Amino acid sequence: MLNYKKYKRFETICYKERTWPNKTIKKAPIWCSVDLRDGNQALVNPMTIEEKLEMFKLLVELGFKEIEVGFPSASQIEFDFLRTLVDNNLIPEDVTIQVLCQCRPHLIERTMEALKGVKKVIFHIYNSTSVLQRDVVFNMNKEEIKQIAINGTNLVKQYADDFPGEIILEYSPESFTGTEVDYALEVCEAVCDAWGASKDKKVIINLPSTVEMDTPNVFADQVEWMSRHFKDRERIILSIHPHNDRGTATASAELALLAGADRIEGTLFGNGERTGNLDILNVAYNMFSQGVNPELNLENIDKIIEVYERCCKIPVHIRHPYAGELVFTAFSGSHQDAINKGMAKYHERKNKYWEVPYLLIDPKDIGREYEALVRINSQSGKGGVAFVMDKYFGFKMPKAMHKEFADVIQKISEKLGEIAPQTIMDKFKEEYLEKEGKFKLINFKAAHLNEKDNADTKVDLILTYNDQRLELTGIGNGPINSLKNALSSLVDTTILDYSEHSLGNGSEANAAAYIHLKRNDNGKDTFGVGISSNITLASVKAVFSALNRLYK
Repeated sequence: MLNYKKYKRFETICYKERTWPNKTIKKAPIWCSVDLRDGNQALVNPMTIEEKLEMFKLLVELGFKEIEVGFPSASQIEFDFLRTLVDNNLIPEDVTIQVLCQCRPHLIERTMEALKGVKKVIFHIYNSTSVLQRDVVFNMNKEEIKQIAINGTNLVKQYADDFPGEIILEYSPESFTGTEVDYALEVCEAVCDAWGASKDKKVIINLPSTVEMDTPNVFADQVEWMSRHFKDRERIILSIHPHNDRGTATASAELALLAGADRIEGTLFGNGERTGNLDILNVAYNMFSQGVNPELNLENIDKIIEVYERCCKIPVHIRHPYAGELVFTAFSGSHQDAINKGMAKYHERKNKYWEVPYLLIDPKDIGREYEALVRINSQSGKGGVAFVMDKYFGFKMPKAMHKEFADVIQKISEKLGEIAPQTIMDKFKEEYLEKEGKFKLINFKAAHLNEKDNADTKVDLILTYNDQRLELTGIGNGPINSLKNALSSLVDTTILDYSEHSLGNGSEANAAAYIHLKRNDNGKDTFGVGISSNITLASVKAVFSALNRLYK
């Protein structure tokens, strides 16, 4: 049995005055990518400078205006990458880079060396403030921990006074989720005061859930409490940096936005230490699905995946929200049927808003194709098979035919697993278009009779029946009725339904015809399908297809 009594909840706040549950997300936050630093440090094989350059270029193309480029004092490659960006003039005018540094004098000095020539930078300093780390890591009291933050701020300020560019201060009380909120506020206020923060000289206060320790609503309470208790909220840009230890980073970020956060730090696809950082793409696409402009260029998810997987050497999971290979794919029969009908109604009604069952967004909007929506296995139903036949091959089978053909495909999928569309088409040809049996058409002619007669069509038919050559004639109302009458000496059948449609566009397009035929001697019924550039001949082929299925 799990030893659950070994663990306890860390109580950081009791906040009954919360207002965030009554709010909605109406605009995008300030996005800051930390892929090149927080994401990179968590890779088994960290990115090379060339890979970092490719990732930086992607982030710029996606529209990030704030990008954390590294921890220049931590290693030579981090230092060299920043210098590569600066020396080669690779930082766009509208993009602000961010650097991370602990509140330690020699590291701050080294970081400033790397920043020579930078026009604008966010200088991100941090120190841990949590109860646990104060105790077991630093062995310091609250005043001593606060002084580390103040000293670091003062040193960055000294360098900033002589820096030819602009330095924006960002401060993180690391392990914020494990820190008493009143103490976290005290430290953050001390940093702002030391910096001389004002409405015109804002400080970014970043609240990281360095370790996700509680449910997302608790994090939202912490963020709102901080937001409402700053003595001068206008001098603060309130930022969050959620991790995903409990698997709820997306929820934590979205609730924190409701609670007053202005800015979000995260990575593409949530790459980061342990279970990862917040997935910025997830939050952005969620906004998009609710009609909110995420203010990022996310129309081509496949390109984002390609660059990310190449640079990070981590595959995107097939069930990853929005980006996974199978997230717009349905195997369930009922899901497939609903998607098929929903897509048809959406296009038929020319709806302003996207409303299709099981599909939160239109896959086309992020560069995906409809063809991957439905895939067939043993769990699939008639709607899915019909969807594949229509979308891949243009066959719009009558609704009554869906189950008949789906039963054929299910028997195969129970043996083989997932069935590719071409395999389904091959079986369709075998079962309907090229069905062999007792009946084989050799020649067919139809002629119009005098309209004064009760019957208006005569057909002359040459066929083989059980390998015997026969010549038959029939008269009736139209070619199909006349054909049925010509065959009446051999079989007794009833035509239950008939439909047709064009396969493709243009004058050279083939026609597809469907016949629903019943044997009158035993009541069995089936469908036949025929295709031809001549609609009458397609109909005749459909009759022979049905006959060979009925009289095996």
